[in-house]
Amino acid sequence: MQDFKISLITVSFNAQNSISRCIESVIGQTFKNFEYIIIDGASTDNTLDIIRAYTDNIAILVSEPDKGIYDAINKGIRIATGDIIGVLHADDFFADSNALASIAEAFIQNDTKVVYADLDYISPEGEIIRKWRSGKYNTGKFNWGWMPPHPTFYCNRNLFNEYGFYSLEYGTAADYELMLRFIHQNKINPFHLKKVIVKMKVGGASNKNFTSRVKGLFFDFKAMRRNGILLPILTIVLKPTRKIIQYF
Repeated sequence: MQDFKISLITVSFNAQNSISRCIESVIGQTFKNFEYIIIDGASTDNTLDIIRAYTDNIAILVSEPDKGIYDAINKGIRIATGDIIGVLHADDFFADSNALASIAEAFIQNDTKVVYADLDYISPEGEIIRKWRSGKYNTGKFNWGWMPPHPTFYCNRNLFNEYGFYSLEYGTAADYELMLRFIHQNKINPFHLKKVIVKMKVGGASNKNFTSRVKGLFFDFKAMRRNGILLPILTIVLKPTRKIIQYF
């Protein structure tokens, strides 16, 4: 496990209220063989000053304008040198200090190219209000509206060279489209790590308002058609209904 290296990418933009908690959760990991890459979108608040206070723990820091979250993630992937790529957004943080160790162990013991885990959504006060437990993947499960939580999605770096990076043409559904492409379309069998590894702040680019939600559905549908979902109209209905159980 000592030779196994993870590249962890954090994307930030004007995240002064959350970036410190995110970074602290990274540098507190018991697993140390990782490179931490932060791609900042030229923040105009105090985000960069906060990040620079942790310079000794950051392998690479880039701050420049970008075309959005997924363009920034792609920049990080192209820079990364680790065996495995993962993303931890500036508003999110690891659930405990053994998150990366658990991920590394899952890859090594199960000889897999993709690992995903469980996630808790939290309120601004830190209360858990939604639990995302997607469970074990079975072939064809995406057809029924299933998807793993992207903030817990880690994969072999070579998959990006083989099957492509995050596509900006799918907007806020670029993460969904990439997981569809890797797992459903190209038959990469993932391993489910049955453990909460990320705490995620409620909200997000695809849920800001009604218009954003409608655009999100359009991008989802486009991703489904592109990646061989059998009945996209049915899947577009099933996908959001799966979230209901996460509140109980």
